[in-house]
Amino acid sequence: MTPNAPIEVQAGSYVGFDTITRQIEHKLLKRGFQFNVMVVGQTGLGKSTLINTLFASHLVESKGRIEPEAVSPSTTEIHAQSHIISENGVKLKLNIIDTPGYGDLINNEGCWDPIIKHIKDQHSAYLRKELTAMRDRYIPDTRVHCCLFFINPTGHTLKPIDIVVLKKLTDVVNVVPVIAKADSMTLEERALFKERIMAELQHHQVRLYPFDAEENDDEELQLNQRIRSMLPFAVVGSERNVVIDGKSVRGRKNRWGVINVEDERHCEFVYLRNFLTRTHLQDLIETTAQIHYETFRSKQLLALKESSAKQQQQSAPA
Repeated sequence: MTPNAPIEVQAGSYVGFDTITRQIEHKLLKRGFQFNVMVVGQTGLGKSTLINTLFASHLVESKGRIEPEAVSPSTTEIHAQSHIISENGVKLKLNIIDTPGYGDLINNEGCWDPIIKHIKDQHSAYLRKELTAMRDRYIPDTRVHCCLFFINPTGHTLKPIDIVVLKKLTDVVNVVPVIAKADSMTLEERALFKERIMAELQHHQVRLYPFDAEENDDEELQLNQRIRSMLPFAVVGSERNVVIDGKSVRGRKNRWGVINVEDERHCEFVYLRNFLTRTHLQDLIETTAQIHYETFRSKQLLALKESSAKQQQQSAPA
């Protein structure tokens, strides 16, 4: 028997269930929010500095050189750092995953394998806890919600290894490409470089975040389209304050002038920050759970089912 469609009625007097949004907000604020971001790119592109600039906090020690002749230290293994950042009563549990600079070696075959393995391992750990008979009420979420992919500002195009790594990454995680140290190019060079990169990515059918969903309204679809038209974000990171017209701002000073990190005319850092933290933070988390994790989960459970069926066939009497 098919149930009748629900009939919408208006309450005759005040009941109070409209406070459910405040109840949910109160519970979520007490629990806090988890956001896991991974940085991928060659050594020396300012990955640590950009993360610190994005969250306006000194979270990761920069591995940049202090002296021009010094050798730039590099990340040799995948390393995660956890922090809790508070802002207006909201607690964000931020997990930053730093990865070895890929493409740094003479033979770079399979250099992306540890990165992909780490992402899949987090999915696997979550699935194991989810399938446990006495599972936790709130499963700790270490799944990677966003991968910032750093592109070397050569001004030419992507290298073949970049394409390979991007194709591998977009299968398992939300990828947001950024052109590092964008102040090394003129605005004309930057615009042409971005065009070449996007043409290359479209040619190789590399699917970048954000994705459109059926439940998106027109405003969300337009915002996603506007963001896609800006990819890759050309950014500059800096933890230092410089004075411009008597005002202290985060920026970089060179012999030709000052780069104001938060000036939209100088770089696209503000657009990246607003995208990651102010408009798409929750969507990054949900997309990880609903698309990437669900794809992984389905494959694992199907493989488990097939393996169980084979074992039953083998153990069945002839």
